[in-house]
Amino acid sequence: MAVSAKEKVLARTRRHERVRNKIMGTPERPRLSVYRSLDHIYAQIIDDLSGKTLAAASSLTKAAKGKKGKESGGNIEAAKMVGAKLAALAKEKNISKVVFDRGGYIYHGRVKALADAAREGGLVF
Repeated sequence: MAVSAKEKVLARTRRHERVRNKIMGTPERPRLSVYRSLDHIYAQIIDDLSGKTLAAASSLTKAAKGKKGKESGGNIEAAKMVGAKLAALAKEKNISKVVFDRGGYIYHGRVKALADAAREGGLVF
């Protein structure tokens, strides 16, 4: 029996809610949240106590799209660029430690590439 797309999204949402009950971003250690679509990947550093996004990066930016603007934002190379960009933005705002929120996705492929690039950029989680 095949699982519909709606059921997959619902299952991911449930997993994410379960994770969010356990982790929370604070001013000292904000939350690095990842969202992945088919075409792009997005990451934010969030302070949950004040409800503010401190830094954000995505594969939608011109720098991530490449020179021609036609490269896919839904691949591992784009995820690495987003992770590195987010780490640079965090360093500018004196953020060095974060809590990683994988958004209900398995820690594999693009999510892992983004996390590894953020670690290489200086973030600790």
